[in-house]
Amino acid sequence: MIVCIAEKPSVAKDIARIIGATSSHDGYMEGNGYQVTWTFGHLCTLKEPHDYTPMWKSWSLTSLPMIPERFGIKLIDQPSIKKQFAIIESLMQKADRIVNCGDAGQEGELIQRWVMQKAGAKCPVSRLWISSMTDEAISEGFTQLKDQADYQPLYMAGLSRAIGDWLLGMNATRLYTLKYGQNRQVLSIGRVQTPTLALIVNRQKEIENFKPEPYWVLATVYRDTTFTATKGKFTSKEEGEQAFATIEGKPFVVTKIEKKEGKEQPPQLYDLTSLQVDCNRKFGFSAEMTLNLIQSLYEKKYTTYPRVDTQYLSDDIYPKCPQTLNGLYQTKFAGVAPYAEFIKPIGGKALKKSKRVFDTSKVTDHHAIIPTGVIPQGLSDAEQKVFDLVARRFIGVFLPDCKFSTTTVLGEVDNIEFKVTGKEILEPGWRVVRDKFSENSESSENSENSEKEEKTLPTFIKGETGNHQPTLTEKWTTPPPYYNEASLLRAMETAGKFVEDETLRAAMKENGIGRPSSRASIIETLFKRHYIRRERKRLVATPTGIELIELIREELLKSCELTGIWEKKLRDIEHQKYDAGQFIQELKDQVTAIVSNVMHDPTNRRITVMSPEEEKKKKKKKD
Repeated sequence: MIVCIAEKPSVAKDIARIIGATSSHDGYMEGNGYQVTWTFGHLCTLKEPHDYTPMWKSWSLTSLPMIPERFGIKLIDQPSIKKQFAIIESLMQKADRIVNCGDAGQEGELIQRWVMQKAGAKCPVSRLWISSMTDEAISEGFTQLKDQADYQPLYMAGLSRAIGDWLLGMNATRLYTLKYGQNRQVLSIGRVQTPTLALIVNRQKEIENFKPEPYWVLATVYRDTTFTATKGKFTSKEEGEQAFATIEGKPFVVTKIEKKEGKEQPPQLYDLTSLQVDCNRKFGFSAEMTLNLIQSLYEKKYTTYPRVDTQYLSDDIYPKCPQTLNGLYQTKFAGVAPYAEFIKPIGGKALKKSKRVFDTSKVTDHHAIIPTGVIPQGLSDAEQKVFDLVARRFIGVFLPDCKFSTTTVLGEVDNIEFKVTGKEILEPGWRVVRDKFSENSESSENSENSEKEEKTLPTFIKGETGNHQPTLTEKWTTPPPYYNEASLLRAMETAGKFVEDETLRAAMKENGIGRPSSRASIIETLFKRHYIRRERKRLVATPTGIELIELIREELLKSCELTGIWEKKLRDIEHQKYDAGQFIQELKDQVTAIVSNVMHDPTNRRITVMSPEEEKKKKKKKD
């Protein structure tokens, strides 16, 4: 008998239907030589400190660092999990072969391997590796099952991550709680959560310490068009007024008109982070909500595997794209076919194939998030919004570049130069597929630039002259903005560096903090620990969160760059470029050093622990 094990009952039922296991039993399906069972996500976890020795049950500084000689796993202590595991164990003990049908990623590999280890499975194991849950993908996957040994490096990376998080989290949390927490609050420290909190705290301090400085901008209105002085900002009012006096009452002369035609390529396909960023900007969805929605669309077979960090497709996907577009062409919401008008012009022709879209070398386990071509039915409003973004982004990559003309007009008044730039769309190309939310969010995020950029200028002639109305406007320098979920996700992706350029950002993903699939839960953990709170869209650190980061002197615990280097090493373990044993040993050494440093801290520092209610009262008094 071949035993297939999936990560969720719903996934198991889909697989069972495809392979003919149609007879239902308690905890599994059977038929056609298969038994298909399931986990509920994690059934097993790494052992807790007290499972290794009774000495580690109570929290004490003398027991630190806690470093087990050998890490072990145990079953999670819940009746439903124990019951399902007993069924899985019984099936696996009698199996001739096991097919691991877990999610095709690091976490999925870890979940199923631990269950097989705990069940004492001895038979050969195959791996089902698919990027979508469509019937076709499942059928094709079963004809191309892989040997589990091919995914050993993926398992080692997942195991190293889990052990690394245990070593740092268990030791540093006990260490800081006992040393600085006044026995009133657990001070949770984590390999990813603490550097993420540090990002928010450091930005907040930057804002609070920011001292605005005035500057003056000289501009003039000629033929209902605002020209700005090319000299830039005046740092003193006197200097600005002097320039203003120089040009007042003198004629404006157009000195140069320059037209340049350009092209704008379609945006790249979505990876998980860029989808989370867009959903937060456009709809206010949290990172966790977006992940849950795109996971639901994947399980319903409408989009491909979501927990990805690439924006590329492998070349073998190209021949399947016409079929996917055909599915989108037929898609209707409330009787309206929203994509048909965009797909019609490219239907029946050879699709555009760009290296920015199709590049097998940029795809490891999974490709970018795209629709599967299965026509969606019964989506919730939120699911439809997410599906719509993915669909439009996919259609857009096959549409022509947007062609535009940029006009720059220079003018002069008494040797002071002025400039205005306008952009005119000549052929919209892929822009026709942009949703209304794109335009709204772009203009609201950067209203000044977008208005100028999209503005079509009147026709000017070199040498023309006329009256104008100069203005001198006082402005103030502004601090950097607070993080919101969108900008925090971007900062996590690039280890705290602000990077908007898509190509550069892609290069820096190697050193990002956290995995795309875990960043949402890290942000939620910071909320649960009461280290941060939401103020409208802003993410604001609480007094406890701020004090915790101030308290931590060990750069290793709060540096995005150092954590980013760890993430790079974990990816290298997955790709067999780095040794898992070395990674764990380095972490053991680092944890030992951190414990020693904190234990020898002679100061009497303590963290102020405030409940949310106390914090609100304090904030009201301050306001």
